[in-house]
Amino acid sequence: MSEEQKKQLEKQLWAIANLLRGKMDADDYRNYILGFIFFKYLSEKLHLYADEILEPDNITYEQIDENTADGKLYIDAVKKACIKNLGYFLKPSELFTSIAQKGNNLSDIQTNDNDEATQFFIIEDLEHILNNIEQSTMGTDSEDDFIRLFEDLDLTSSKLGKTVKAKNEIIAKIITHLDEIDFQLQDTESDLLGDAYEYLIGEFAAGAGKKAGEFYTPQEVSTILAKIVTTRKKRIKSVYDPTCGSGSLLLRVAKEVDDVGMFYGQELNRTTYNLARMNMILHEVHYSKFDIKQEDTLEEPQHLDIDLKAEAIVANPPFSANWSAKGIFSTDDRFSQYGKLAPKTKADFAFVQHMVHHLDENGIMATVLPHGVLFRGSAEGHIRRYLIEDRNYIDAVIGLPANIFFGTSIPTCILVLKKCREANEDVLFIDASNHFEKQGNQNKLLPEHIAEITNTYANREVKDKYSYRATLQEIADNDYNLNIPRYVDTFEEEEPIDINAVAEEIQALDIEIAETDKRIASYCAELNIKTPF
Repeated sequence: MSEEQKKQLEKQLWAIANLLRGKMDADDYRNYILGFIFFKYLSEKLHLYADEILEPDNITYEQIDENTADGKLYIDAVKKACIKNLGYFLKPSELFTSIAQKGNNLSDIQTNDNDEATQFFIIEDLEHILNNIEQSTMGTDSEDDFIRLFEDLDLTSSKLGKTVKAKNEIIAKIITHLDEIDFQLQDTESDLLGDAYEYLIGEFAAGAGKKAGEFYTPQEVSTILAKIVTTRKKRIKSVYDPTCGSGSLLLRVAKEVDDVGMFYGQELNRTTYNLARMNMILHEVHYSKFDIKQEDTLEEPQHLDIDLKAEAIVANPPFSANWSAKGIFSTDDRFSQYGKLAPKTKADFAFVQHMVHHLDENGIMATVLPHGVLFRGSAEGHIRRYLIEDRNYIDAVIGLPANIFFGTSIPTCILVLKKCREANEDVLFIDASNHFEKQGNQNKLLPEHIAEITNTYANREVKDKYSYRATLQEIADNDYNLNIPRYVDTFEEEEPIDINAVAEEIQALDIEIAETDKRIASYCAELNIKTPF
């Protein structure tokens, strides 16, 4: 699949969003566009699979008559296979193409004297079909992954139009345009649609402004985290993201290795949680290979019961979020050993403690955090010291450029932690804060910047004004303050100033000014007017 085809698909999908842009804000039209793309994906995936099952009988899924006895037998057989292997089911009349064809005929719709539609095929049919997808999973292993998956696709919202007819028309337009796009799902080696879906999520995040930071990690940062936790690995037994957003970070890890055994995630926001499940399925992650839950990670952790110990953990938790820090957490296994809880107004270290709890003995975790975690005192200083002095878990500290996240210019860093470190006598510091390209209002990490960070980490290289390996004693001497400038000197000396040369320049200027004044005075005398000085 060429890069050109990928760009073309992204362009086509983004153009469809224009149908809704202006009617509603980015958050809302994101839910519609991504929801319809997902429905089309489910439909085409099932259509291809059903045709494959029916090939020996020399018929296609669309040719089955749902009202005949033979047709019902075929559908029952296809349904069993689909539920087992895909996790959901759609009848031939519920395929995306079928509903799009009905949408094409919407111009013939009958209206009453008030120009209101008297038949509403698209909305009613779509609601029925989306509901049937969920119903088909009830009582099966895939139920948790599909339940209320389409709840953000509100087909009755007034944002779609003032009248039912207007809503039908806009939905029909979107579906018709989508139906014209070939997702090329028959090419099993390609992740064309998955990449395009990720592109749209990123574009919607950029358009959503400050709120976007809650669910989207820039692709460049995701790549750095993924490359770090997969250093010298081809397979990962399990990967976990406790604030998984749309699931982009988990999927990025999968791109760096040949196989990931199991994906675990938790997300507080219901809409983003739905997006993460769709994103997983769209990237061909089988429903049995991901376990994503919705709840508050710190207050209501969802993976304690299974005693999750992940081989890789990646995260971009909300920066300095509030949490309850209730006394009961002092006896929680995730926090009790540290002796102090993270402050109520800064949950950064609470997330770190949560992740450390779920990290396997031979695992590695990489998380984005605000710079403050490196030097703030009180409880945070106590926890930081415990992680270094008592546990020796901190493997590397990487400073990132400011202004690389949507909606915030806050400087950030990446903390890398391991329970069993290979190089356990020092901590690697990398200062990449000045290595970026400015693009508009944002700073961007280019591939060469990413490669320099990940290669420096993998080889634990020391580079002048870029990286340094600080011994544990040096860190102790700095009172466990991990602020990067204490260890990586990026100070650039200025060129020495020749004072004598500067004095000569000033003298020359004085002479030039005096000569100019003299000329002006002579002109004024010739004109018989006063000099201006």
